[in-house]
Amino acid sequence: MSGESGAVQRIVLVTGPSGAGRSTAIAALEDAGFEAIDNIPIGLVPRLIAGPPLDRPLALGLDARNRDFAPDALLDLMDTLAGRQGISAELIYLDCRPDVLLRRFSETRRRHPLAPAEAPEAGIEREADLMGPVRARAEILIDTSDLTPHDLRAEVVRLAAPQSGLGLAVTVQSFSYKRGLPRGLDMIFDGRFLDNPYWHPDLRALDGRDAEVQAHVAADPRFAPFFDRVLDLTRLLLPACRQEGKTHFGLGFGCTGGRHRSVTLAERMAAALAADGWQVSVRHRELERAVPGEPRPEPAAASAERTA
Repeated sequence: MSGESGAVQRIVLVTGPSGAGRSTAIAALEDAGFEAIDNIPIGLVPRLIAGPPLDRPLALGLDARNRDFAPDALLDLMDTLAGRQGISAELIYLDCRPDVLLRRFSETRRRHPLAPAEAPEAGIEREADLMGPVRARAEILIDTSDLTPHDLRAEVVRLAAPQSGLGLAVTVQSFSYKRGLPRGLDMIFDGRFLDNPYWHPDLRALDGRDAEVQAHVAADPRFAPFFDRVLDLTRLLLPACRQEGKTHFGLGFGCTGGRHRSVTLAERMAAALAADGWQVSVRHRELERAVPGEPRPEPAAASAERTA
């Protein structure tokens, strides 16, 4: 890859112990506008970047489970990238306390990839020894021990996205007031005054991603004036936040159960902001917490995330 016309390809390598959140971090970078590839073998990276620079930064997830993974190979790759004209490379290492990793493996009942026939503790210890030199080389170190997936996404975007030139990343979230307020939001609006689809038997099992529920909520005569004013306020604030240097803006909508009205508002807001050109991701906290096995018809047009 050459540096013709001054083009510089930014490459962010993401790694860390199994269970620390690499896939979540890669997804966050993808939402922030990176070209993202997870679980790529180290040997393929030089061929991947052999062509001309992409029109956006590249995020690569590297997993110790890959057959060609070795700390020396990754460090050699970093040295190679550092010596290439037209490339700006950095390494993000996701760290995590052994007790938290053990709990995560216990909760998911997964075998540790480096100790498939042994207790997870053996694999966690083995991987910590293996990844020590890589951890020491990282430009960005994130301890995920006390972070929720949403918190990790926000932290990755905060630390990695500013240098990409992509500006402000926007997250729109729905939630239930019964479960408390989410952390990290800049603005929160209460949708409990709108007509509740929960009390309509044909809509109760659906959620705000379904067209029928959205139509019901939007039919409330108070919906359009409320939504339009919130959208106008958000459109006023986002450019000012970007100008100030803010890299992430969180907007929340709450209702009683967090499944119908707040989800509808979040979906509609995410779509409107994405149409305006903002990099938008949407999260539905209570839908993520749904009880396994609970019947849930697939929405006709579900959207977990949107980017302009």
